[in-house]
Amino acid sequence: MYLFAMQELVTHPEDLIEAGYVLSGPDACARLVPATAPEVLRSETLGWVHLRASHPDAPRWIVENLSYLDPTIIDALVAEETRPRITRIGDGLIVILRGINTMEGADPEDMVSIRLWIDPQRIVSLSRRKVRAVEDIAQSLELGGGPRTCAGFLSMLVERLTYRIEQFWAGIDDEADQIEEDVLEAGHDALRQQLVELRRRAIILRRYLLPQRDALRALQVNHPDWLGQDDMRQQEEELDALERVVEDADAMRERMALVRDELAGQLSDRLNRNMYMLSVLSALFLPLGFLTGLFGINVAGMPGASEPVAFWVFCGGLLVVVALQLMILRRLRWI
Repeated sequence: MYLFAMQELVTHPEDLIEAGYVLSGPDACARLVPATAPEVLRSETLGWVHLRASHPDAPRWIVENLSYLDPTIIDALVAEETRPRITRIGDGLIVILRGINTMEGADPEDMVSIRLWIDPQRIVSLSRRKVRAVEDIAQSLELGGGPRTCAGFLSMLVERLTYRIEQFWAGIDDEADQIEEDVLEAGHDALRQQLVELRRRAIILRRYLLPQRDALRALQVNHPDWLGQDDMRQQEEELDALERVVEDADAMRERMALVRDELAGQLSDRLNRNMYMLSVLSALFLPLGFLTGLFGINVAGMPGASEPVAFWVFCGGLLVVVALQLMILRRLRWI
């Protein structure tokens, strides 16, 4: 448990709090400074604070400012490893979702976790890495827009996460189409590595999205009263979009299996064709090798050994043998 974090720590709230805004009332869209953020969260004014989950003071900050939360909730908010889920606790929700990793040099399918405690008076979110959906909400608030209710905040967050997931998946789908086309036109060995990498990315993405889909499904079944009908309809739309991505990921695995079989078949056909040509050439040169070996022995009695034209007669005989072989192979439909 993280209650032991109550001991004295060197606190740097400017490093701990990445973003904070007032969402309701006359000061809506006003930015919160670290000194005033806890006061807003304790008031009736709806406020949002986004923390660095990796900061050592994050557990203590949550305990001090959200003292009514169960220690298990605090554990879930600051845990290193998370699984997408949405759990209702009283009139609030603990929300853990995943978003596409947009950091430079990172694998997009290495999805970033965002954790939230959200109730009608306050929203506290945490992440260990940058989440573009959070930046979108902050930018919208800076421009005077953005959500004004906790339901609106949750809807916008899920929408921005799902939007980027769909965009990323569209790129994977296009890449799969191109690989499939290349394989059907002229498969080659380089496509095998691309195929393996594409399947790996689809499998990883699917592993993250399945529990996220289940979490949104659970929200449909058990949701707090502050999520109205309009909010739930929007959540249904985001759930439907996520369902499509998951279904496409399942279909992608089958498509790539078929493409892999097609590529393997092409490679097998190419190998068989090459082996067939080698077999035909071997059949052609086997009697020629026998004859040249026979006439190349250095013993007396070889016919034509003293005749100047014997070499040319022998070469002509070899050509006749090749012609006869080709005629026989054609009649047998080997070539």
